[in-house]
Amino acid sequence: MRAMNTEHLSPPEAGVLHHRDPRGVHTLTLNDPSSFNTLSEAVMGLLQQALQRVAEDDQARVVILGAAGKAFCAGHNLKEMRAQPELAYYQRLFAQCTRMMLSIQNLPVPVIARVQGIATAAGCQLVAQCDLAVAVSTARFGVNGIDVGLFCATPSVPLSRNLGAKQAMEMLLTGEFLSADQAREQGLVNRVCEAEALDAEVERLVAAMLSKPREALRMGKALFYKQREMGLEAAYQLAGQTMACNMAHPVAQEGVQAFIEKRAPQWP
Repeated sequence: MRAMNTEHLSPPEAGVLHHRDPRGVHTLTLNDPSSFNTLSEAVMGLLQQALQRVAEDDQARVVILGAAGKAFCAGHNLKEMRAQPELAYYQRLFAQCTRMMLSIQNLPVPVIARVQGIATAAGCQLVAQCDLAVAVSTARFGVNGIDVGLFCATPSVPLSRNLGAKQAMEMLLTGEFLSADQAREQGLVNRVCEAEALDAEVERLVAAMLSKPREALRMGKALFYKQREMGLEAAYQLAGQTMACNMAHPVAQEGVQAFIEKRAPQWP
């Protein structure tokens, strides 16, 4: 991860590490490499807490979601799931996962997945749920629950909103993996690079967003996810209202005036 003076918001042995740098960039790191960073109940709880801290930080600007070790995330902890073979338990577990995934979308700041290794099942879901993703060239992505008789239903939700329908269904029905380059071509990740360039590539995205006003990014992110679930007319109505509110906000007033005066904007 990027070297910078950071505020450590979690103990160094935690299952999810949470750092915040002076720019308002929060770095959340899945930190259970011995299990390939599976999403156990404990890890999902810690990640939910970290996302809540970001939501409560009025100075937060960007979240980087990464992982320690060779794997990004191997999905749910199957040993934990098999130990409690009860419908009520599974319902609670997947409801917990859904709340955590939706927390990513509901954050007022962009979330970038920093994918340094394999991402499978709910781990692939986690990548798909983030707003942006940067992956190393050796990363692989799969929703391979079908290999053990479990259709990856919850991962299919963000996956089908990233990939085309036929591509998503092929992954879900066959359990076959995408390479990093295929994931980029099909819309699951934005950028692919070599391992030694991963942090620099993530930083380029971070720097680009830090140069833009937080309020405009907040409005835009909220609008983006709401409108795509609507019909065309309703989407245009919501988008028009959002754009009007954005234009009336001081950040856009300053940005437009700076453009007219041919100078750099001074964001309020």
